[in-house]
Amino acid sequence: MTAPFLIRAEMRYKDSYVAAAREFESEKRPLRWKLEMLEEHFDEYLQILHEKEFDPQPGFVPQTEYWLIVDNDYVGTLSLRHVLNERLREWGGHIGYQIRPSRRRQGYGLIQCRLGLDKACEMGIEKVLITCDDTNIGSIKIIEGCGGVLQDKIITVDSPIHQRRYWVTL
Repeated sequence: MTAPFLIRAEMRYKDSYVAAAREFESEKRPLRWKLEMLEEHFDEYLQILHEKEFDPQPGFVPQTEYWLIVDNDYVGTLSLRHVLNERLREWGGHIGYQIRPSRRRQGYGLIQCRLGLDKACEMGIEKVLITCDDTNIGSIKIIEGCGGVLQDKIITVDSPIHQRRYWVTL
């Protein structure tokens, strides 16, 4: 078994990523692209992900998307936003993450978040904001396990559930 690592999205993980997308779809979670489009145009999908790093769409900030890979298998996604805008200061923060359903509750969320904090440090970010729903016990444990200090709980226009805002000092 190789140690889990983060990598920018790559073609060689297409099959594993598409399989994970099927898992998310079965949970009724919205996908960025329909599965058929993802399978047929995966190279375009990767290009769009990479363009977000330097040329985000209006209203968005530059972000790097990393995939958590374990034993040559896509396990999760971590989005690292290089800067914060007003909206991200309320909801979203510097880091957003997800673990594919079949790999949850195995410690990968904590590993992924710690590796993402290392990437943030490499970018020169000294304080990282991470947010989550007040009802998301898994994310609360992950963020606090990474040294997150709760700033507050707020209601946002994006969610009727309180959002917890945590800061991690690097």
